[in-house]
Amino acid sequence: MYTIFAILIIITSILLVLVVLVQNPKGGGLSSSFGGGSGNQIMGAKKTTDFLEKATWTLAIALISLSLLSNFAIPRNTAEDTVEIKAQEQIDNAVIPNLPANPTQAE
Repeated sequence: MYTIFAILIIITSILLVLVVLVQNPKGGGLSSSFGGGSGNQIMGAKKTTDFLEKATWTLAIALISLSLLSNFAIPRNTAEDTVEIKAQEQIDNAVIPNLPANPTQAE
């Protein structure tokens, strides 16, 4: 599940970068290549700017939402993992040889 969120976040980020780079901060950008000020086109200058702005906001909100939702999909330690860790520790303790408590008594 976490992999799906990661892929969606990457795709959304790339799309957001592309939409922002298409825009021109001085009002030119993609809208100027569609004929400048002619308002009778299907996708004229004003409609292109509106579309790019809405796309930017939509992608930004989607990116934030996906980032927050991915927090719930992060794999966490469950009770089963804890049991496996304790079992491994018991095996490790059984393998370690028992040493005398007082080293001076060993002689």
